[in-house]
Amino acid sequence: MTDDALAHEAQARGPLPAWSLPKEAEHQIALQMAWPERVTRDWAWGGATGKGVRVCILDSGVEGDHPLVGKLDGAVAISIDKDENAVVEEDTEGDSCGHGTACAGIVRSIAPECSLYSVRVLGAGFTGSGPVLLAGLRYAVEEGFDLINMSLSTTKKQFAALLHDLADNAYFRRSMLVAAAHNMPVESYPWKFSSVISVGSHEEDDPLAFFYNPNPPVEFFGRGVGVEVAWPGGSKIKASGNSFAAPHVTGISALILSKHPELIPFQLKSVLFLTATNVGGSE
Repeated sequence: MTDDALAHEAQARGPLPAWSLPKEAEHQIALQMAWPERVTRDWAWGGATGKGVRVCILDSGVEGDHPLVGKLDGAVAISIDKDENAVVEEDTEGDSCGHGTACAGIVRSIAPECSLYSVRVLGAGFTGSGPVLLAGLRYAVEEGFDLINMSLSTTKKQFAALLHDLADNAYFRRSMLVAAAHNMPVESYPWKFSSVISVGSHEEDDPLAFFYNPNPPVEFFGRGVGVEVAWPGGSKIKASGNSFAAPHVTGISALILSKHPELIPFQLKSVLFLTATNVGGSE
């Protein structure tokens, strides 16, 4: 069909509503991926190591030379200057309280060949601020990391709308935000947003055991009780909390994306559901 004929046809049917798909553009969104009759763990991540997947630990920094963490591919620290502008600098201090190192070590233990990056938004004693958190997440989204592990949240409602926008923007840009639920039964963000993968804890010892929760807002339960984690000074401790459940799911997600890099966040969530221990995870 000629350009003139296409224009005449479009004029005859009238303008399409906003965001609609013209008939002549259907071939442009044809999907080439072949899905199996049944999604199993072997199909989802069998043989995968996390190679090719960029994972951001948005936290207190990471001790990059820790034997349970290994090489970092990048590390920055976020701050706010006197004019309330975000400042992104190379992080030369590393972890300020141990939390980020613990999360990074968990991801590395599951997806050993993923590329790990640290974005420090917390200070010593787990201190932080809403503007720094927002600036750090915005930086991570703009950098286009495949997965952003957020084992932290804020209870301050004045930041909820901006966090929601950032989480949605990440989702549509194919950056999947994995967020730990608060350890207390309080209202906090961003884990309660549907555009993130929200994670609470379970007590099983298997790092690859995770459960789908049919009663959200928490979507999945990952290993998070009595977990041996990396700690500053090249040491390790045992710790419990949703903070340590989230990187287990982040690590599993890195395996999936390593084997299937074409998956968008919606599809990644679907694969996690289909391979959860209480759904199809026995195979």
